[in-house]
Amino acid sequence: MGSHSTNSTDPLPTPTTQPGRAGLAAILARPERALIALDFDGTLAPIVPDPEQARPHPDALPALTALAPKVAAVAVITGRPADVAVRYGGFTGAPGLEHLVVLGHYGAERWDAVSGEVTAPDPHPGIAAVRVELPDLLDSTQGTWVEDKGHAIAVHTRRAADPQGTFDALREPLTDLATRNGLIVEPGRMVLELRPPGMDKGVALSEYVRELGAESVLYAGDDLGDLPAYAAVGELRSDGTPGLLVCSGSEEVTELSEKADLVVDGPQGVVRLLRAIAGRAD
Repeated sequence: MGSHSTNSTDPLPTPTTQPGRAGLAAILARPERALIALDFDGTLAPIVPDPEQARPHPDALPALTALAPKVAAVAVITGRPADVAVRYGGFTGAPGLEHLVVLGHYGAERWDAVSGEVTAPDPHPGIAAVRVELPDLLDSTQGTWVEDKGHAIAVHTRRAADPQGTFDALREPLTDLATRNGLIVEPGRMVLELRPPGMDKGVALSEYVRELGAESVLYAGDDLGDLPAYAAVGELRSDGTPGLLVCSGSEEVTELSEKADLVVDGPQGVVRLLRAIAGRAD
């Protein structure tokens, strides 16, 4: 399993933009000062109809364990609860991932491999109110599935007979429900998530880059919730920190691929990229 994980024969793709090429060059020049930040669903793990069945691409863990010891840190930044991403990812006790950090709930929660513990704030009071009101709102909607994340509540429409139509029909009433309870709605790939304002993947990424003192950053994502992290990398670049924006290719969300320096072929392409960087970061 480990023998091919650092295989430097994985071709290193060339970013299509000059800032992206500069970002990749900086990561390879001083990998020990680089932060590799990755979304979970759709980036490390293929999107599946039932989010509880989501697991990383089979080669993701070997690729991460090959790369992580060579860089400043690897961070998984996800809308999921941190402990769920850790469990689904198989990250606990994985050799080589001693510096892994999982920033869950868009950065509101944090799991460190060093301690194996999750730190998190108390849930927003609006979440409890939404939990009570949501069943009535969804009563006449067939095929939706509610995922209670503790600090957020996600309504999935992928299983409905008309996933996009159901998504469109629910967007306004769910936004009203969220607003009444001091929450915001984060739209994604056939999912509408009600969560507290003020924390997003951009805030989480910027704060961790500062804490780490990273001198370069790679961020890979696939969905609308990743746009704030893309914006954060843009701001870092304008302040002189090189960065590379990777889109884990999706036909469902074009906003990311249009902004990315590099579009790869889903989680499989992300794994290949991580392996290629690991093979050249010696």
